[in-house]
Amino acid sequence: MITFLIRAGIFVVSAALGLVVPDLILLGFHIDWSVGLGFVLAVVIFAIIQSVLAPLVFRLTRRHAAPLLGGIGIISTFIAILIVVLIPRAGITISEPLAWVLAPVIVWIITALATWLLPMVFLKKEVAQRRTD
Repeated sequence: MITFLIRAGIFVVSAALGLVVPDLILLGFHIDWSVGLGFVLAVVIFAIIQSVLAPLVFRLTRRHAAPLLGGIGIISTFIAILIVVLIPRAGITISEPLAWVLAPVIVWIITALATWLLPMVFLKKEVAQRRTD
């Protein structure tokens, strides 16, 4: 149970990192930090949507458009970002067309790296135990 909670926390932290990085490096992607808990709301909604959409998009893509299977992560990331941007209190806006193209790629890369690397930091004992088994 504790491992599940740590993994859920890692997923939320990776979502937060994934949304902060485009704000720092991408013109047209903006997080409004003055909106109270807006960013927290955006991260939680993004993480939930992403965790629900990824398997759904995978099933739909496998059934109807198999050549797109490699882009599932980016497709579900784009949809999750779109939904978060549409929520007014979430405090995330995208104003440039190029940002709409690059933000999902950046968020996808950052979240993928974070969900791969953070367990090595926070679950060292479990990772070491699995390697020895």
